[in-house]
Amino acid sequence: MKIGTLFGSLALGGLAVLIGQMNATAVPQGESDGGLASGGGPDVVTGSIPDVARYAPGTFNGVEYASYAIGTTSCNIGTTQLLWQPMPSTLHPVISQNMYRYSNGRFEQVGMSWIKHGFCALQQTLCGTCTPAGSGCPTVLGVGCSDPYTASLNGDQGDLKSRRGVNATTGVFGSNYSDPTAESAEPTSLRERLRVRRSDLNPTTNPGAQYFVEGHYIHVDDAGGNNDDNNCSYRKFTVGSTWSTTQGYPLTYSGGTLVQQPAINAWQTIQSDVVTREYDVAGDGRFILAYRTSDNGNGTWHYEYAVFNLNSHRSGGSFSIPVPNGVVVSNIGFRSPEYHSGDQKAGTAGYNQNTAWTATVADGAITWSGVPFATDQSANAIRWSTMFNFRFDANQPPQAANATLGLFRPPTTASTPIVVPMGSRGPSAPPPPSNPADLNNDGTVNGADLALLLGNWGNPGTGDIDSSGVVDGADLAALLSAWIG
Repeated sequence: MKIGTLFGSLALGGLAVLIGQMNATAVPQGESDGGLASGGGPDVVTGSIPDVARYAPGTFNGVEYASYAIGTTSCNIGTTQLLWQPMPSTLHPVISQNMYRYSNGRFEQVGMSWIKHGFCALQQTLCGTCTPAGSGCPTVLGVGCSDPYTASLNGDQGDLKSRRGVNATTGVFGSNYSDPTAESAEPTSLRERLRVRRSDLNPTTNPGAQYFVEGHYIHVDDAGGNNDDNNCSYRKFTVGSTWSTTQGYPLTYSGGTLVQQPAINAWQTIQSDVVTREYDVAGDGRFILAYRTSDNGNGTWHYEYAVFNLNSHRSGGSFSIPVPNGVVVSNIGFRSPEYHSGDQKAGTAGYNQNTAWTATVADGAITWSGVPFATDQSANAIRWSTMFNFRFDANQPPQAANATLGLFRPPTTASTPIVVPMGSRGPSAPPPPSNPADLNNDGTVNGADLALLLGNWGNPGTGDIDSSGVVDGADLAALLSAWIG
């Protein structure tokens, strides 16, 4: 159902999908162009994240949490009207809220909410010229019109529901699914809202950290019109230093909303050598992979990966990076966001357990995996609007490799791995390129290599083509000569 695919695919024995390699670029590829543009049909996007609401913090299972909600103003940038009928109708959008933190080279999802169900749409003009679908708050969003949901409205627990009933690929959900029951010990103010650990926000223990919130719309008509890959937007914020026992830390927005951009893209704006790639699973949805490697300066290299599920219903069930014989792997890490308010419980009472994935080094790879779908359909997986992190150190520098993302939910009895070309960011098989000016090992000396060189100007490491110990004019001349040649 996806459009705008930038790479080819090849089925292997009906069980695997090989995603063709793209060149790394300074700007993430795909439909998310940061502006208001549509391919036609109904097309809802998060046009703005205008405000934030704070609620009473609380302690659950010995962990102190803060509780928030963010406002989301939607825009119909399509060419036809968008249905916005309230429950029990399923012809309306659902809205998720996420929170992310960048700290010490890591970009992680630190908070998530349940989903807000739309019920009617004002006809405002944030997006530009609006052709209203009616007066007041009708059950249709007109072409070019915007509809504001304030933070307090998105934080109203009476209208928040579990994410578990939604197929993000099709936008379809049941009108009568029941929410899981929160544990009685969980403070009421934390339930269903954008919940985050106090320790993940504390300015004293997170010096220099950068924070982002993300609003994400899912709609059945939007998905049916192939316009569902541009529905995320994010905004940066700062955390105040004073903790309130009634409202947690104050949050202040910094800069505007990055429209039609998922928050994972922010990592590359902070560290320019981060590579992002988008992958569509045939008949399903989109994953976004971001990764970065760095020299630890002690004979080892650090490998950092983030996988975001934009709208795949099949979800991610495992993640694997090749590790050739003789490579020593250490400091293996993993992180996934916390489901809460009953979603985290096993069995029929909940849907998504928070059990960490297990990492193994065997058969020429390091692989993280959770409990398989066939064993437990409620197991922890990379479900829609969530991001998982994987990291390790190795005693070998990066070379070209293919990462493999195994899908969690099969359409048949077999799961499908996606083979993800890693360019120069995996510790694996092919030898280094013969041209030292090809800094990202993609086979071509181009603007991506120039960006890496200029981004490390005056420093050792990436871009030091002549091995002089510093990236300087001689290296730039060598790169330009190789480019021209």
